Amino acid sequence: MLKQKHRQFLHFLAITTAFFLLHLHHHHVFADDAAVMAKLAKALNPTPPGWSGSNPCKWSGVNCDSGGQITSISLVSKSLSGELPSELSQLSALKSLNLQRNQLSGPLPPLSNMGSLEQIYLDNNNFSSVPSDFLSGLTSLQTFSISENGNLSPWIIPQNLTDSTSLVSFIASKANIMGPIPDIFGSFPSLQNLRLSYNNITGSLPWSFGKSGIQNLWLNNQESGFTGRIDVLGSMTELTQAWLHVNQFTGPIPDLSQSTALSDLQIRDNQLTGVIPDSLTSLKSLNNVSLQNNKFQGPVPVFPSNVQVSLGSTNSFCNASPGPCDPQVTILLQVAENLGYPMALAESWKGNNPCQSWKYISCGSGSVTVINFSKQNFVGTISPAIANFTSLKFLILSDNKLTGPIPSSLTSLKNLQVLDVTNNNISGKVPKFAENVQVKTSGNPFIGVDLPTASPPGSSPNDPSSVKSSGKKTWVFAVIAVPVAAVIIGFIVYKCVYKRYVKKQKEDHKWIKYNENGENPEKNNNDTAIKISSDSSSNDFQVSEGNSIYIPIEVLREVTNNFSTDNILGEGGFGIVYKGKLPDGTEIAVKRMESSTVSNKGLNEFKAEIEVLTKVRHRNLVALHGFCVNGNERLLVYEYMPQGTLGDRLFYWKDNGISPLSWTQRLSIALDVARGVEYLHSLAQQSFIHRDLKPSNILLGNDMSAKVSDFGLVKSAPDGKHSLVTRLAGTFGYLAPEYAVTGRVTTKVDVFAFGVILMELITGLKALDETLPDDNCHLVIRFRKVINDPENIRSSIDPWLGEPDQETFKSICKTAELAGYCTAREPSQRPDMGHVVSILSPLVVQWTPGAAHNDEESFGGDDYSQPMNLSEAVQRWKESEGNSTASDLFSEYSPTYTSTSKGPSNSSTGGEWLPRP
Repeated sequence: MLKQKHRQFLHFLAITTAFFLLHLHHHHVFADDAAVMAKLAKALNPTPPGWSGSNPCKWSGVNCDSGGQITSISLVSKSLSGELPSELSQLSALKSLNLQRNQLSGPLPPLSNMGSLEQIYLDNNNFSSVPSDFLSGLTSLQTFSISENGNLSPWIIPQNLTDSTSLVSFIASKANIMGPIPDIFGSFPSLQNLRLSYNNITGSLPWSFGKSGIQNLWLNNQESGFTGRIDVLGSMTELTQAWLHVNQFTGPIPDLSQSTALSDLQIRDNQLTGVIPDSLTSLKSLNNVSLQNNKFQGPVPVFPSNVQVSLGSTNSFCNASPGPCDPQVTILLQVAENLGYPMALAESWKGNNPCQSWKYISCGSGSVTVINFSKQNFVGTISPAIANFTSLKFLILSDNKLTGPIPSSLTSLKNLQVLDVTNNNISGKVPKFAENVQVKTSGNPFIGVDLPTASPPGSSPNDPSSVKSSGKKTWVFAVIAVPVAAVIIGFIVYKCVYKRYVKKQKEDHKWIKYNENGENPEKNNNDTAIKISSDSSSNDFQVSEGNSIYIPIEVLREVTNNFSTDNILGEGGFGIVYKGKLPDGTEIAVKRMESSTVSNKGLNEFKAEIEVLTKVRHRNLVALHGFCVNGNERLLVYEYMPQGTLGDRLFYWKDNGISPLSWTQRLSIALDVARGVEYLHSLAQQSFIHRDLKPSNILLGNDMSAKVSDFGLVKSAPDGKHSLVTRLAGTFGYLAPEYAVTGRVTTKVDVFAFGVILMELITGLKALDETLPDDNCHLVIRFRKVINDPENIRSSIDPWLGEPDQETFKSICKTAELAGYCTAREPSQRPDMGHVVSILSPLVVQWTPGAAHNDEESFGGDDYSQPMNLSEAVQRWKESEGNSTASDLFSEYSPTYTSTSKGPSNSSTGGEWLPRP
């Protein structure tokens, strides 16, 4: 009995002691974490909001487990500065560290051996250096992101990153990484995102990329540039996006038939050569590809119509348009293929006739007779295709690094006189040539010896297919079969797990396509806002036939430098417009709607722009490249017009430090605008009314060509002479009187606004100057007061145009007269835009008999066989439109053109402006 009580006491004592020790441990751990957090709080300036009290588990952005250990720290965009304490590595339970978008500086703290750490976000800070053991021992790490830390001293991707076998995303763009990428990616079967853009990484692509599950690969814009070939892409079966542009890659595009998920390939601005393979053009998943600024050869590639393609003008395609190359060109490209398509051949072999100054090639009677590659340091093998040159006499391949045997097909060349392969690494037996053929083979140590077939240029050094020694087939099979079987089994297991993961991701995030009306067909009828979700790991351009192009926000952030203030082009009621450059080199303007402006009106204008610009295409209408919906933001992506708006060039040129527009430029701009509006009114598949035509909505290119923009207020034009009643919209000073009074709108409201723009071009004054008295603040009213007299017109000309000569003044007077007609009080007395184009065209380009238009789509209205004067044109549209019966509002300012019957008019315009009775 006593012994039993003794045992019970000992048992109780053991439990009590264990509980005490456990409590002591928890208290000690909590105290340790609290001390580290106190040091962190002290190191940050200012102290993060909500970080007060002695218990860090209650601090804002801090989470703990049940034992009081810190599991996550989130201080995103808190404007924090200071240096992180090295004691952070003592937070043994920490899983997530989110410190992006602050101004933290100093060296990064050593995070080595933090076995629980899964996520590290340090983007957009000012850290100065990376410890050598920074990423060692992070066995649970899944996401590492350190982009936009340009102040870091140069560092390399460490080999000990292989400890992180669960790595999914490694994001380090603009992080000053240097040196080669280590060949360690076979250690990351779950890796999906590798983004290393804008660093100074050198060397070639590691072959272990092919052993990873990388989907998004961003390696573009390295300071010195990657070198070598891109063959490893052909073995990356999960790849969906590859950005390799602006580097120094060489060689051809590999066989991509296994890359069945690839949708976005950016390889512009490299030194790539060779023929565009069918495996690329036939990829069903492909949406976007940029190939410009390389030296690709062969026929111009033909992609499906839904693929956005940029070919540029620097490639060496045999023809300017799709179609087969000349047979001799095709043969020579096969020869170049066996040599790895060297740059020396890509640069010199241009056009579709090898007998016209092709380097290394000579011809006789239009046929290739000499191929001389001597001393070019070429690597590769001798192509059997050379046997197709039946007129070939001399084949000189000496002093290179050629391997493999001499093709036996060359013995069929009946005109061959000399075959020189001296000083190479040719092997195998020499075929038997005709007695009259001089065959030179000295300087080839393996001639006569059968060697294993050499790996093709750019192939993996570990590729089993390169080992073909006949005496060791069984040994090779034994060595290869076991690991291959293990890889296959592992791959099957991995695919099963991966498919379950992908399915779950697709349930949570999916692309939603918009139809041509900017609507989501899957949207619930009760929803009033546009909604779209996107997988942030995918930056593909989503395109479908007849739909707009959805551009993910990640792409727009990348190309606008995260909407940097340095990229701002302008601001307006819609929001801010940023300049950017797409991966294919296309410069864009991104109009970003501020969250506070998102309303039913804003959404309607957003959808209206998409609806109109997906239905109309014209050289004088700004092109819509795509759109983006990101949470509560709406973004529209247009072509970039480098000279800004007409308003900037007309009214603010002094502030911008540029010269004023000449009259010739102003007149040409007016014609461009007229053509664009004419297309909207009558030449497009569906007619539209712009409703907000003004200088700030007219964009200018480098050649001062003009394009109409901002289609948020566009309405479909009513048929015939009917009008449409709608809410008042537009800009005061450009509103037609009938629209301002009654709300009725026809195409003639755009004609009125265009007339006001003509007045602004002539005078350099704004349509509405609120600094002037009410009776003189409207340009239309002031302009009509002086239009009677040419001398009054002369005094009203923009003084920065200088004193016009007789021809220029005559042009100005005709334009002034046209402006008066366009701003006539009655809509029916205004010309349509087709007639406006007919009047302006001869003023910009003088017509000569026999001259042919090269832009027929831009001209509307009647098909006049020669230029006519204003009186004749006005008479035509008056006869076609009839007289107005509408009430005569503001009649004292409405001009009527009356042709005189007393011979030539004293007015240089050919008629008189008289007040209406």
